[in-house]
Amino acid sequence: MANLEMKVPSPGESISEVEIATWLVADGDYVTKDQAIAEVDSDKATLELPAEESGVITLKAAEGEVVKVGQVVCLIDTSAPAPANAPSKTIEKETKAAPSIAVEKAPNPDPIVKETSYAAGSPSPAAAKIMSENNISSAQVVPTGKDGRITKSDVNQALSAGFDSQSMQGWGGSRTQTREKMSMLRRKIAERLVHVKNETAMLTTFNEVDMKPIMDLRAKYKEAFAKHHEVNLGFMSFFTKAVTEALNLYPAVNAQIDGNEMIMHHYADIGIAVSSPKGLMVPIVRNAEQMSLAEIEKEIKRLAIKARDGKMTPDEMSGGTFTITNGGVFGSMLSTPIINPPQSAILGMHNVVERPVAVNGKVEIRPIMYLALSYDHRIIDGKESVGFLVKVKEMLENPERMLFGSKDPYQVLLGL
Repeated sequence: MANLEMKVPSPGESISEVEIATWLVADGDYVTKDQAIAEVDSDKATLELPAEESGVITLKAAEGEVVKVGQVVCLIDTSAPAPANAPSKTIEKETKAAPSIAVEKAPNPDPIVKETSYAAGSPSPAAAKIMSENNISSAQVVPTGKDGRITKSDVNQALSAGFDSQSMQGWGGSRTQTREKMSMLRRKIAERLVHVKNETAMLTTFNEVDMKPIMDLRAKYKEAFAKHHEVNLGFMSFFTKAVTEALNLYPAVNAQIDGNEMIMHHYADIGIAVSSPKGLMVPIVRNAEQMSLAEIEKEIKRLAIKARDGKMTPDEMSGGTFTITNGGVFGSMLSTPIINPPQSAILGMHNVVERPVAVNGKVEIRPIMYLALSYDHRIIDGKESVGFLVKVKEMLENPERMLFGSKDPYQVLLGL
């Protein structure tokens, strides 16, 4: 018997322990090299653990157990013969190239999960866990796996699309209670939020934006933009661009405190808060100040898909200098967002509502969005915070101000 000890790899710098979220295989199963055998949660992201070699696996850690980086979590008997129905190396490669029963359908196919057949409508282990966490039944998910199997990607797609209220199961009237352990990611989020409330002098300032110029611009150019850049034109790219211009004028909003010093960032790494099945995540758009609208939209789309599918890495969520969060997608009219430490400010977007406003002495109905800037008053003064938000408002209400000296500013802005 030749046992290979599989140890927990380091998910990223400063991470010393992880939690075994889900075993994707059972004790005694035969696994193949590079097959995903477990999902592990760190305090920053959820990662897959691939098998280092083929063989029979013996589990050494339980689901929900917190283990140290470098700790042995399973043994693989590499001398064990493959069962008769195990795939050959050639078949394994073909399986990875073309998603089948062993691969969950996603923008980038997941590694092989298990070489067994499933009854129609039955979820994979990873899918079953997410369904249990979100109280979702098999009837509410459209399966795309072979033979009608429900994959993790199917469940994430259903969560992203939302559910019709009539299709949701009603309350059963029971007075029972259940206890569930908070994931390591959720515990870390809770810890950071309490730290911000207790350790910063957080204040919020508000303003409103007339979204008609942006909406008219999108209506006029959205088809040409999508055809030319192969990505849709959304609000977030305009807000990101406006924020980077405002940060250039008010650098303290882009700074952070380190002891008795201020760290001034001469670049804009913008965190975009996105909702995922694992909770709120904030992937970073690096050097957003150098990007065009199309480049920003493509990067946001790429990161959002990774967050939805649980593929986000710690490096993609660390090192931001400013954050944008959009509660408007959930119907929020107004809120006071909490700063994402160690950053010093965060911009909150909200839903667009038609409201009566005064325009050139006359009352008109305009699509209005309320903006909220929460900031650390220890490093950012009221003059800077208000000036920053006013600049963002001006840029959004006059998109041509994002450019200088252009004869056709809209087309140059959109890269057409």
